Amino acid sequence: MACSLTPLPTISSPKSTLFTKRPMAAMLNTKAMAKELHFNHDGSTTKKLLAGVDMVAELVGVTLGPKGRNVVLQNKYGPPKIVNDGETVLKEIELEDPLENIGVKLVRQAGAKTNDLAGDGSTTSILLAQGLIAEGVKVIAAGINPIQISRGIEKTAIALVSELKLMAREVKDHEIAAVAAVSAGNDYAVGNMISDALQRVGRRGVVTIEKGNSVENNLEIVEGMQFDRGYLSHYFVTDRRTRKAEFQDCKLLLVDKKITNPKEMFKILDNAVKEKYPIVIIAEGIEQEALAPVIRNKLRHVLKAAAIKAPAFGERKSQYLDDIAILTGGTVIRDDMGLTLEKADKDVLGTATKVVITKDSTLIVTDGSTQEAVTKRVTQLQRLVENTEENFQKKILNERIARLSGGIAILQVGAQTQIELKDKQLRIEDAVNATKAAIEEGVVVGGGCCLLRLSLKVDGIKEFLDNEEQKIGADIFKRALAYPARQIARNAGVNGNIVIEKVLSVNDTRYGYNAATAQYENLMAAGILDPSKVVRCCLENAASVAKTFLTSSAVVIDITETVPNRMRRKPVPTSGIGPIGI
Repeated sequence: MACSLTPLPTISSPKSTLFTKRPMAAMLNTKAMAKELHFNHDGSTTKKLLAGVDMVAELVGVTLGPKGRNVVLQNKYGPPKIVNDGETVLKEIELEDPLENIGVKLVRQAGAKTNDLAGDGSTTSILLAQGLIAEGVKVIAAGINPIQISRGIEKTAIALVSELKLMAREVKDHEIAAVAAVSAGNDYAVGNMISDALQRVGRRGVVTIEKGNSVENNLEIVEGMQFDRGYLSHYFVTDRRTRKAEFQDCKLLLVDKKITNPKEMFKILDNAVKEKYPIVIIAEGIEQEALAPVIRNKLRHVLKAAAIKAPAFGERKSQYLDDIAILTGGTVIRDDMGLTLEKADKDVLGTATKVVITKDSTLIVTDGSTQEAVTKRVTQLQRLVENTEENFQKKILNERIARLSGGIAILQVGAQTQIELKDKQLRIEDAVNATKAAIEEGVVVGGGCCLLRLSLKVDGIKEFLDNEEQKIGADIFKRALAYPARQIARNAGVNGNIVIEKVLSVNDTRYGYNAATAQYENLMAAGILDPSKVVRCCLENAASVAKTFLTSSAVVIDITETVPNRMRRKPVPTSGIGPIGI
């Protein structure tokens, strides 16, 4: 028997126990955790922090390059994870020594920030940060002013980013596969699949990754739309690991106004409960009073639902809702059209085979049944573009055409085991992110050689620095830029210093060492390319972490209190008679 949705009180009483004041005695008894202070008078504190940084760099460094190895991560609730992704490894590192652990957390920020912005390059960021920190600690120990060193590093980073932009060029269609393959560990099957996906949905199209049902990777193109609006409350999350709300075969309620009264949605939501289908509400806005009953019933597992704020503003928002309605076969509820939310029934709802909502984006996938209506609307919009003279209006209409006609590429990852599936999924995610980054800001020569070429520009940058100490900071950056290339060579089983010397002896910026084939060649022609955006984020974030590290002279940590071993109670008998003699 289906349970019915009941409207719940949305505003708690001001005398709620949630806000009751604690007794003064209880507040006085609270004890602050004691702190331990470590000063860097003899350099011992910096050595401990540096040891943590070196440990992280050594661990993630083994994954770098085409001949990088995997890292096995313990998993408490299942089989171990075997990964080649630096960002995943970073999240798992926790050291026993508190000072070394702070070093880990400091340098982890460089990799995490790069991964957030560019989707790839976390390992390179860590190695660059390690190089800057290790070289910086040496000169500071010799008595050089750390403040001026950090300023030199900061100014050099800004200048190198400007040089990088001059070196970058737009990625060509046939190079997209190479960029994706290099990021996926020289897996050209993955690179070609991503290139094929982008050719079919367009360079700005949507590419998503999900688990497949076979052992092979598959590419599927479906009808759908993606826009930059996330869920209104984190209580709508259905997958806690990925922080996403996912619904299969769900309905969409489209409302072109702000919902203020929870009773307005009662009829629609009650029907969703009775017929047991998920519902996604897309409205101009939803007041807390109206949102609260939806959240409560979702948390009680009575209702499967999520709420999203409609994309764009004003007239564009109304047009966006109309496009979603055409795509999903629904009707937009508007008071001025004579259709009110209170009187609306199931017939006005749109339909989607899958909806995926994150904190800042929403993906709607349909089954293609509305293709005829979509094609008709696209034709109408194309005629409007032809008859419109104003450039801004043309731009908006072209955006709507692209939104409606562009499909969604779904990469279905297949593998023999769960362990292999996780590793492949992470590699393909990196490859997709690297490809998007390359489309955004162009490409540069890969294999760590771009950073080596940038190191030759440092001598020219030094002329614009204020004093000798800042120039020493620039020299530190110059030496650190060789760290990633040295690690790639080491993972390939060759001497990194010899590789660096030979690469820099040739003046051609495209020349470098191909670790996959162990040959010195034109890396651009060989398809060894890195996205310019990834390299830029590596430079900026590594410099940011390093200058913060080098200007730190004291550390405050919590004192871990050892709990004394208390006398254990006698085990409770399990004879079925019950506890006796306690």
